[in-house]
Amino acid sequence: MTARLRSMTVDDLPAVLALEEELFAPDTWTAAMYRDELARTDTRHYLVAEDTVSGEVVGYAGLIAYDDEAHVATIGVAGKRQGEGIGSLLLDSLLVEADRRSPVVLLEVRADNEVAQGLYRRRGFTEIGRRRGYYQPSGADAVVMKREKL
Repeated sequence: MTARLRSMTVDDLPAVLALEEELFAPDTWTAAMYRDELARTDTRHYLVAEDTVSGEVVGYAGLIAYDDEAHVATIGVAGKRQGEGIGSLLLDSLLVEADRRSPVVLLEVRADNEVAQGLYRRRGFTEIGRRRGYYQPSGADAVVMKREKL
């Protein structure tokens, strides 16, 4: 794997939004949503994975963390770079931060995204429920997963 992690900045938003479109259309976040998240530095932790050679943003992830629980808000890896361990690197970094801040981590993942669910299960997450029509505007269902602090 030839990627390194760093904190996301507003300068990364064009690349992040392009990945959002590739990975999650039509259920994408907007630039305004990301700007709002990045401004909440007390409870948010956003990262990008960049190629160590080209500097291209090839993945990103975000965490919302409070004293009582944390939420994996988003995680995505460029389709051409999936399977290289970048998603694992991003998730593991979020979980280190989550464990520092709170005892429980929650997330929602598309019910049809078996690959992501497998990654989360390998990191100690278990399914605790489903949310029908969670993703908008597609109406796709979400699996709710939880991980207790190790």
